[in-house]
Amino acid sequence: MKYRVNIVETLFRETAALRGKVVLVEGARAVTNGELAAAVAARARELAGRGVRPLDRVAFLCPDGIDYVVLSLAILSLDAAIIPLAPNLMSDERGALLEKMDVHHVLAEAGCAAAPAGAALRAGGDLARGFALTTRGARLPAPEGYAAIRPAFIRFSSGTTGASKGVVLSHEAIVERTDAADKGLRITSDDVVGWVLSMSFHFVVTILLFLRRGATIVLCGDPMPGALADTLQRRAVTVLYASPIHYRLLTLADALTPARFASVRLAISTAVKLPEAIARAFHERFGLRLTEAYGIIEVGLPFIHCPPGGAHDGGLGRPLPDYTVRLGEDDEVLIRGKGMFDAYFSPWQPRAVCQPDGWFHTGDVGEWTADGGLRLVGRRKAVINFSGMKLFPQEIEEVLNRHPAIAESLVYGESHPEYGQIPCARIVLREGAAVDDGALLAFCRERLALHKIPKTFTRVPALEKTASGKIRRSGVGAGPV
Repeated sequence: MKYRVNIVETLFRETAALRGKVVLVEGARAVTNGELAAAVAARARELAGRGVRPLDRVAFLCPDGIDYVVLSLAILSLDAAIIPLAPNLMSDERGALLEKMDVHHVLAEAGCAAAPAGAALRAGGDLARGFALTTRGARLPAPEGYAAIRPAFIRFSSGTTGASKGVVLSHEAIVERTDAADKGLRITSDDVVGWVLSMSFHFVVTILLFLRRGATIVLCGDPMPGALADTLQRRAVTVLYASPIHYRLLTLADALTPARFASVRLAISTAVKLPEAIARAFHERFGLRLTEAYGIIEVGLPFIHCPPGGAHDGGLGRPLPDYTVRLGEDDEVLIRGKGMFDAYFSPWQPRAVCQPDGWFHTGDVGEWTADGGLRLVGRRKAVINFSGMKLFPQEIEEVLNRHPAIAESLVYGESHPEYGQIPCARIVLREGAAVDDGALLAFCRERLALHKIPKTFTRVPALEKTASGKIRRSGVGAGPV
């Protein structure tokens, strides 16, 4: 069965004249566009030979690096769908996600998964690591309309309800949203991109766009900021793509001088809201303005804003040409445009059902600035944005409430200048019970990924409730940023 658009076929067709161009660099390892195409084709044949079929859902667990790119493109080239598994998820969290997404296969670094020896994808040549492919088989038939959408990615995210879902993106949506983002980024084959973000969260738009344009992606990795600072000293980087905390660390790096940034035409800050203090300090140190990118998994990158002059104005500017924005009820930011998500997977909801008027409800509260730009002033929903990763309070509360000393809990986000928000908890102890913070931390470490563990535990006699008896969440903590 041949489909009309495939993102992998598209990017290699568009870069056919750049086969000798280096497009991926990781340490001493460099891969040309032609070598990448050959590696993807070889691994795709191997995966197909082991049972990966079009429309299958493949949970993918892999550290950031060239291997991540090769295997992701191999899966996509088969018209199978990737469900990224972040490496920092605990085993029980991974298990719950596999069940919720009803996956057909798990492709994981060999050290992270048990599989028959015959299922191994050996290291060597195009892969630095070994991988294991485990076939589970879906328990349920595909939802109605699933095949017509032909998912490429299903990203585990909150959607608009605060409940964890799978955001479904088709190949067509990815092509559209990468084209839309490029009207702000303007990537070319001359660009050298310094990359430090997690591919589990930042692959669909940017990595795929950079590959479509034949840019060189330098994967800086850890430790930070040393790896990125070293890249700036050795290479003429033209685009930086990082989070506010990375820019803060660069500002504090004694070895860096403004001359190291002479080739940088664009320094993108994304994942969380850019604090004014970080933008100002970076500009004062290196003479380079930070450009803020506002991304939403359901939408893409509708805003890419570099304020005039050196001052960070706290706004998002005007939307990119392929997006329309308006303020709805309670000044909620509504967006529509190219490359919108196709459905939520769990429970299954096509976009036309949950978004009948075509407008995506972001949950952000905004206001228009005097020059016609948009500024965000808060959030309508309780999701915590920790360094670009969405944390669900209810999920963390379920874990806390399993502790024998805790009667009930409330998890909320406190504003943080580097991470956007950090999770904190208020807990009500059972009558006569006592537990110290050390014991609570140990309890959480066994059940939650590190970034989900509350940073503070405040003991309170009771939690405020609504008239219907639900925990009141509004007004708790310092609020979203």
